[in-house]
Amino acid sequence: MKANLLFFAVFSMFLTSCLPSAPGGGTKGTRQITVYGFSIMKEALEKEIYPAFAAKWKKEKGEDVLFTSSFAGSETVTNQILQGAPADIAILSIERDVDRLIQAGHVPNDWYVTPQKGIVNKTPFVILVRAGNPKQIKDFADLAKDGVKLIHPDPVSSGGAQWSILAIYGSELKKSEAETGAKDANRALNTLKSIWKNVISTPGSAREARTQFETGFGDALITYELEGLLMKDAKAPFEIVVPKSTIFSEHPVAIVDRNVTAEERRVVEAFRNFLWSEEAQKSFVKFHFRSTTNENLNSENAQFAKIEMPFAIDYFGGWSKAYPDVIEGIFRNQVQAK
Repeated sequence: MKANLLFFAVFSMFLTSCLPSAPGGGTKGTRQITVYGFSIMKEALEKEIYPAFAAKWKKEKGEDVLFTSSFAGSETVTNQILQGAPADIAILSIERDVDRLIQAGHVPNDWYVTPQKGIVNKTPFVILVRAGNPKQIKDFADLAKDGVKLIHPDPVSSGGAQWSILAIYGSELKKSEAETGAKDANRALNTLKSIWKNVISTPGSAREARTQFETGFGDALITYELEGLLMKDAKAPFEIVVPKSTIFSEHPVAIVDRNVTAEERRVVEAFRNFLWSEEAQKSFVKFHFRSTTNENLNSENAQFAKIEMPFAIDYFGGWSKAYPDVIEGIFRNQVQAK
């Protein structure tokens, strides 16, 4: 009897090992894509973009697509991938995190394939305040007022936090340049110092910072416009303050080549490319990201703010200069260290 049981167990294991499986880690007829993204990508991907791509792939290829996602601060996501997390696709807050993956051999130098240079969507940085704006905050500089309690995500773990620092610092450079014809670096530094003194909490991601603010903690929060609009959709008791000058964050998508087999590549590349399709870009706009492929799509979202003096990362010479010059040289060495 025991011999028969042993025979059937071994035979069953043999049969199982011979069953066909689909590329991408799924069963036959199923593909699997693992996406690691920075925190605010969650709603647009899970509610619309994943189902839309899965339906398209099923219709065209006859295969099901299953998605696995992990969301956190951009720096945290990048560190997880560097430590071996099985991401096929990385959707990050800052291009510097893609550079870190390139340097470690996870992503090739020619990682982007679109005219947008890998940037899938964008959004400006704004200020959220309590209903009625009791602290009378009109611009970034007002966050330095006595008694203002500011929530700001942690620049160590959050790409959004780094965008926020660049928004504050760059806005003062832009305004001083408009007023006098020259960038006033001292004005920008002093404003950043004064604002940082009022920071009472540094959560790990933009989404964690939003959650703290939603629970009633703090007077103000600097965050992505889309976070404010999502809260507005949920009827949260707060207001959005649009700074006179602010940065547009731009969000890159890269295939993590080290984790993608030759069999998986077709579906992974197809999903990456789908993110720039009109269907996916419309979904991003619906969830309050701005399109990078068609500015006309952005007119479909009436809630988007008009920014008087916008700027982007190229105002600082790109991330290769913005990170060492501003995030490290100014914020960490001259603001945070004190």
